[in-house]
Amino acid sequence: MTSQNELLFERAQRTTPGGVNSPVRAFRQVGGTPRFITRAQGPYMWDADGTRYIDYINSWGPAILGHADPLVVKAVQDAAALGLSFGAPTEAEIVMAEEICKLVPSIEAVRLVSSGTEAAMSAIRLARGATGRSKILKFDGCYHGHADSLLVKAGSGLLTFNNPSSAGVPPEITQHTLVADYNDCAQLEEAFRLHGDEIACVIIEPIAGNMNLVKPTPEFLRVLQDLCARHGALLIFDEVMSGFRVALGGAQALFQIKPDLTVLGKVIGGGLPVAAFGGRRDLMQHLSPLGGVYQAGTLSGNPVAVAAGITTLRAIQQPGFYERLALQTQQLVQGLEAAAQEAKLEFRADSVGGMFGMYFSAHLPQRLADVSNSDIERFKRFFHLMLDAGVYLAPSAYEAGFVSAAHDDAVIRATLEAARTALGRLVS
Repeated sequence: MTSQNELLFERAQRTTPGGVNSPVRAFRQVGGTPRFITRAQGPYMWDADGTRYIDYINSWGPAILGHADPLVVKAVQDAAALGLSFGAPTEAEIVMAEEICKLVPSIEAVRLVSSGTEAAMSAIRLARGATGRSKILKFDGCYHGHADSLLVKAGSGLLTFNNPSSAGVPPEITQHTLVADYNDCAQLEEAFRLHGDEIACVIIEPIAGNMNLVKPTPEFLRVLQDLCARHGALLIFDEVMSGFRVALGGAQALFQIKPDLTVLGKVIGGGLPVAAFGGRRDLMQHLSPLGGVYQAGTLSGNPVAVAAGITTLRAIQQPGFYERLALQTQQLVQGLEAAAQEAKLEFRADSVGGMFGMYFSAHLPQRLADVSNSDIERFKRFFHLMLDAGVYLAPSAYEAGFVSAAHDDAVIRATLEAARTALGRLVS
């Protein structure tokens, strides 16, 4: 009998490219039929066939309190009753900005936008406008949205012409984008030796989540910060994923680094479309209407989305919130490693705060190539075995996972029971 998910996927492909509105949802990297979700509550989601899943995507990070948190839902309902959008300032936008500036000390002024892509694109434009320079440096495997200049794959060296990684991006647009390997200090130093006086900014995920979870080495971040300061380049932390996910002040709070600019998203919207970029006041004053760097958005600071974001930001400030979240995530990754060891599989898992990664590899990855060299085919089999057991993991070996405050001990235990069976079947 054909499932509702299959019927919906077939129907969707008639009107939507690939049947989805964001590529990873199509399950192309793992095969099979994507699940069409009808509702979610706490740590669970239900698909069109009525199957319940323990959810470790959490809307790719925003649902840090769990799905449909009652306080967030109530805030959204109250805000919606007063109007969905005004195209004019509201007090709620001020409150949101005050919360962000209070919680992230490097941010002295902030502007709200609607997506992480928009925030990263705007931060880079601001950096170029403030420095008068053109080149930017990013890292292979870090994703900063789908703006043209950021969809780049590395050439054979720092002097080569980097190539667009997407059709529709003219090569001339990416000629100012340099790409280096994550955690490679030698490449970083070489990039600044060759182009230091041309680099407007370096943009980085301080904890990578778009090549699976990859942590920076302390030396790498220290060298990066020092080179930016020495050459007058601005340091941009893209904390769309790690911001308020790994700690109350984001990755920069964990590493005690103050970037010049920060990009935020996901958690600050509580599940609705809110993102932001902010940083030093002198830099932010280059933005229109004060300065010459233009940026605008009809739905920026949308009152309904801002209501969800404010409520979420206040909820995560509860004493012990991050300690409990980190503990639950650690229990998950430690349990996964123990189960893999029992099955005699090469497998590692890691976590920071409420983010985690898993790799069919003998070692924790330090860069994109390490993830690519892991056993991707074995991950695909594991993904489907877990999905069949009612555990929804990211449908790609290159994506981090997320735990919410609603993932209690019983949920973690159920996940690990399913994992032990699935890992055992991988070797049987």
